[in-house]
Amino acid sequence: MTKRALITGITGQDGAYLSQFLLTKGYEVFGAVRRTSSINTGRLSELGVLDEINMVSMELAEITNIQRVVEEVEPDEIYNPR
Repeated sequence: MTKRALITGITGQDGAYLSQFLLTKGYEVFGAVRRTSSINTGRLSELGVLDEINMVSMELAEITNIQRVVEEVEPDEIYNPR
């Protein structure tokens, strides 16, 4: 069964490289982005992984929003690179 990973801050340097690494390990990757921000996917495009990532809108300051996303995605692992 394919493992699922949810990564917050996926458009940042650490999140982008982590997504690339997990994809090479066969993970299905979900990237959480804030709905209030414009999404800068340049790093993901440069690494050639943008089309392989499922983007989801998630506000880390709203617990009900986090709960909804986790219930929908059902990740095996959650990463919050900083």
